[in-house]
Amino acid sequence: QVHLVESGGGLVQAGGSLRLSCAASGRTFSNYHMGWFRQAPGKERDFVASISRGGVQTYYSDSVKGRFTISRENAKNTVYLQMNSLKPEDTAVYFCAADGSLAITTTRDAYDYWGQGTRVTVSS
Repeated sequence: QVHLVESGGGLVQAGGSLRLSCAASGRTFSNYHMGWFRQAPGKERDFVASISRGGVQTYYSDSVKGRFTISRENAKNTVYLQMNSLKPEDTAVYFCAADGSLAITTTRDAYDYWGQGTRVTVSS
């Protein structure tokens, strides 16, 4: 079992920045690819970014590419999502997730463990 706790959400004006953190406990963090997803009101939970076990590979959705950066510190069992140039359409609850598969993926259903989410609101 992997327990994930997100933090860092809040209210920010358009153009601003936030950094989300996700602290993991339980099984060996470095054994898992990590991902960030988000869910806006009335919408599906969508892929945002993912990072491989060692942090070498990263993937982003087209909507956040160039604005968001995913990173991890395995020694601290933590994954981050740096969000810059935020837009009102980035407003959502953001979830981190852990995937124990061999290959890194952007597919929501492949992720085994999920946090409770942290809310991000971007005002115009």
